[in-house]
Amino acid sequence: MAQAKNADLRNLDGVAKRAGVSTATVSRVLNNQNVVKNSTRARVLKAAEELKYHPNLHARSLARGKSRTLGILVSNMENPFFFDIYRALESAAHARGYEVVVANTDYSSEQLVSSVRLMIGWRVAGLAAIVSEMDSHLMQVLTDSKIPIVFYDVGTPQKNITNVRVDYRKGMKKIVEYLHSLGHTRMAFLGHHSTLGPISERRKTFLETVARLAPNAEAQIVAAADGLEGGRQAARELLSSGFQPTAILCVNDFMAVGVLRHLRDQGIRVPDDVSVTGFDNIRLAEFCSPALTTVHIPRERIGQTIFGNLVPDKASDRLIGQEILVDPELVVRESTGVARQTQAIESRQRSASGLPV
Repeated sequence: MAQAKNADLRNLDGVAKRAGVSTATVSRVLNNQNVVKNSTRARVLKAAEELKYHPNLHARSLARGKSRTLGILVSNMENPFFFDIYRALESAAHARGYEVVVANTDYSSEQLVSSVRLMIGWRVAGLAAIVSEMDSHLMQVLTDSKIPIVFYDVGTPQKNITNVRVDYRKGMKKIVEYLHSLGHTRMAFLGHHSTLGPISERRKTFLETVARLAPNAEAQIVAAADGLEGGRQAARELLSSGFQPTAILCVNDFMAVGVLRHLRDQGIRVPDDVSVTGFDNIRLAEFCSPALTTVHIPRERIGQTIFGNLVPDKASDRLIGQEILVDPELVVRESTGVARQTQAIESRQRSASGLPV
């Protein structure tokens, strides 16, 4: 490490000599500090390019004993929900001179363990875990690491741990109550990874709320992979089961878009024949057809909150050790409507599921 540091300093000195400035000025330019004149900045950058100089930031961070890199673990980067949080965190980090490295676990506990070890080995300044597959042992490993940690939807707050938690129960209750007000009495919940806490919480709340509002109502549960194809597969399985829903509630918007595609392919109209809802309110929910009724989770605010707890402003209070509860809001769009339980609609659904009409 000492050799890498010395080599970096020699190269830095070379850039300074070519640009005709001090090494301190070169450092300010390369660290993007706005205290250097534009003409000087351009001269330094030109010299660095000519010498093909790239600073060894990792060596410098370790030499100072302080990293300028944050880590974020996500379950499924393909789902825009996770990407939106990452993007908000990255934007806040860049504004303060930090970089963000991301690891995608694909809901794999083994990959999560590997990624956690990698992040700790990189000596990240803080770590956000936007994953549901976190077990108690791994949470303890992160707690023992002493670095600032923000957990999303898992664990409990303690010393270096802050929790951001969404009130999924409230969000799911709002959806079911809204659909019930439209006359829906045959509802299906489409989810994924049913053993994970946040998913299980939404499924249980769906069943409890349906039973509370309408004891004679019918409810069905189907699970598939988290994604567009998973939504389509779940819808296919639901219709093939013979259950004829008037409303389909999806665990997230990403799967809901896959559901919409399958229903459209089968000639089932939304919302005329079946209402469909999502959860998260990703941008795609607004732009798909029909626009999706969903529950809004403020992902940009969550990303900024995560950064504020990993790298707090000295002038503000740090929230480490506290739980931050996020209140979701119902967003009504075109994919839901009054339940229309006519023979013609049931015939279309039975035909789509391959059953006799």
